[in-house]
Amino acid sequence: MYTNKRKIINDPIYGFVSIPNDLIYDLINHPYFQRLRRIKQLGLTNLVYPGALHTRFHHAVGAMHLMQEAVLTLRQKDILITEEEEQAVLIAILLHDIGHGPFSHALEHSIVRGVSHEAISSLFMAKLNEEFDGKLTLAIEIFNNRHSKKFLHQLVSSQLDMDRLDYLKRDSFFTGVSEGVISSDRIIKMLNVANNELVVENKAIYSIEKFLIARRLMYWQVYLHKTVLSAETLLVNILQRAKEITASGTELFATPTLSLFLKNNFTQKDFEMDAALLNKFSKLDDSDLDAAIKVWCECEDKILAKLCQNLLDRKLFKIEMQNEPFDEAYINGFTERVCKLYKISKEDAHYFVLTDVVNNSAYTADQFNINILMSDGKLIDVAAASDQLNLQSLSKTVSKYFICYPKEIIFKF
Repeated sequence: MYTNKRKIINDPIYGFVSIPNDLIYDLINHPYFQRLRRIKQLGLTNLVYPGALHTRFHHAVGAMHLMQEAVLTLRQKDILITEEEEQAVLIAILLHDIGHGPFSHALEHSIVRGVSHEAISSLFMAKLNEEFDGKLTLAIEIFNNRHSKKFLHQLVSSQLDMDRLDYLKRDSFFTGVSEGVISSDRIIKMLNVANNELVVENKAIYSIEKFLIARRLMYWQVYLHKTVLSAETLLVNILQRAKEITASGTELFATPTLSLFLKNNFTQKDFEMDAALLNKFSKLDDSDLDAAIKVWCECEDKILAKLCQNLLDRKLFKIEMQNEPFDEAYINGFTERVCKLYKISKEDAHYFVLTDVVNNSAYTADQFNINILMSDGKLIDVAAASDQLNLQSLSKTVSKYFICYPKEIIFKF
């Protein structure tokens, strides 16, 4: 029976997004990709911005749409992109986040330590390439920057790629944070290629400045919002405690897939050597953790139960942020209070009192310059071309240190 695969998806940001060919339709409908519907793009950010419930599926399809627009723009400027390269670069951006797990960054710091979502994305793409008889080979070359046309990889992964253009606009829309609104249409229309590198025509320099400033603001107001950090820290501690309890031989409630990852310390080599393990990971999504956390509120381990109940009831840790590391005596003061309040040992107090550092860099020139193509043909880095004095400061990494602790200890002592 013939199936029409030239479908359209109604996206809240861009309107109708077309699925350009049968292969991409089949990839979108593959279980590996459909899993992204069950993984929120911004994890626990909805605890701060209630509208932030969009998924990684939304983002991947949106990034593919922007890639279609970028390819069209470059072709109109006589940049040679073959039909095979167009399909490959669309597949590369569509699958760029396929390796994300539930609450991705928390997962990478607890259950699958040392295995990045980028590495798992590459493994998923290789597995899909086998299933689709090598039709993803060129997409994988572009994804891994092994194709001769470097600008195609830069459209997928750089400091001005379709990934960033979509997530800034999409995350701004769903959180309601207007500072993240960018003119992605204008930026894409001003893209060009020089010396095999992706560049931006000088008419768009103000749009690029706004893009970089919006990115910096979105990191502080959304991605590194202190309450979001507090919630993510709580989730990391929950998973670490659950893993510690499981390692001691205690059986915790968990779906079969989550149980597998709680009981084992898998490395990247394990994923590379065992195709079945990759399939197991593909079954893991937000619902596994959501169900477990609800049940763990009633578990016998009082530390895990307390952490889970706090997250479920949104009783998040108090968080303080500053430019310098916190004094050891200051940290110890909170540790002692926690031990008294919850009647736990100092060894267990780190689940309730902890410090860390976050970094925010809107533009890192040594990774991939955003080059401005001037009217005389010269290429100038955006930080040098800009007449905005603060753009130079955006290329500096800002570090902030934070400490988390239960709010109760403020009132009890």
